[in-house]
Amino acid sequence: MILVYVDHDRGEIDPLALQVVSAARGLDDDVQAVIVGPNAEKCADELGSVGVRTVHHGTHSSISDYAPLASARAVLTVMERTDPRAVLAAGTPRGSEVLAHIAAIRDLPLVTECSEITLTGPDTAEVTRARWGGNLLERSKVTGAPLLATAQAHAFAVVDEPGTAQVEAFDVPVTDADVQVGIVDRTGAAATGVGLAEAKVVISGGRGMDGPEAFAMLEELADILGGAVGCSRVVTAAGWRPHAEQVGQTGTKVAPELYLAFGISGATQHIAGCKSAKTLIAVNTDGQAPIMSHADYAVVDNLHTLLPVLIEKARAAKGA
Repeated sequence: MILVYVDHDRGEIDPLALQVVSAARGLDDDVQAVIVGPNAEKCADELGSVGVRTVHHGTHSSISDYAPLASARAVLTVMERTDPRAVLAAGTPRGSEVLAHIAAIRDLPLVTECSEITLTGPDTAEVTRARWGGNLLERSKVTGAPLLATAQAHAFAVVDEPGTAQVEAFDVPVTDADVQVGIVDRTGAAATGVGLAEAKVVISGGRGMDGPEAFAMLEELADILGGAVGCSRVVTAAGWRPHAEQVGQTGTKVAPELYLAFGISGATQHIAGCKSAKTLIAVNTDGQAPIMSHADYAVVDNLHTLLPVLIEKARAAKGA
C-alpha cells in the first residue's frame, strides 16, 4: 500500500497532489490518502475519481487550518495503522515541510523532487530526482522503510479512474506544541480567476516591466486569454507583485500550454519553474538574455511597445 499526504486549502485540493496519486498508482494498486483539518471531507470524491481507495480524514479541535507538525502527526498516525511501503507528497513547500517533520521524527531519509520512483525491495528504492534547478538529474538508491519522497511538479500525469473512496475519520493526537506553527489569519485580496498552477496560459513579467504599474497590461492580456499572471523572483523581491505569483524553483512550477515571458532575463531558478511549458515565448530587448535560448519563439523588442499591440490583436481575435 502507498500512502499519499494530500494538501488542501479550505477544501480545495492542491492540483499537484492528484499528480502524486498517479505516481503512487504506478507503485501499487492500493493507494490511500491522508487529509487533515476542517472541510477536508470535500476532497474525498475527487480523490476517489483518480484511484484513491481510502481517505483517512484527521481532525482535532486545535486544527483550524494548515499546521505542518499537526499534519505530520496525522500522517504518522495512519502510518502506524497501515504500514505503507511508501509515503508520498507533492514537492510543494507544504508537502516538503510535512514529510520533513515525519523524516525527523522517524529518523528516515527523505528524497525530494522525484520524477521517477521504483520500489526495489522491502526497504530499498531507486529514484530519479531533479537537482540544481532541474539542470541535473540524479539517480539514487535509497534505504529506509517506508520510503519518504516528494514528487516533482508536473512529472506525473493525472489519470482518471472512476471510483469511490471510503472515508475513515480519526482524531489526530496533537499537543499544544504541534499547533504553535500554522496559519492563523489571511490578509490581502482574495484570489480570483484561474490559479497559476493549473492555468493553460501564463503571462509573466520580470525586471523589464520597469515597475508595478506595467503589470496592468499583463492582467488585461491574461483576462482576454483566460490565463494567469506570473512574475520572476526579482519582481516579488521588489514588492511589485505578491510571492503567490512567483514562477520558479522557490515559487510555483507551472506547465501551461503557453508561457509568455516579458522582460525576464531567465535565471536558472526561473527556468526551473517554467521549463515544462509546451510553448514558451520570450520578449526581451536583449537578444542574448538566457531565457531566449530556452524559448520556442524569441522576440527582441520593447515590451512596452509590443504589449498594447498584442492586447489589441488578442481582443479583436476574441471579438471582445
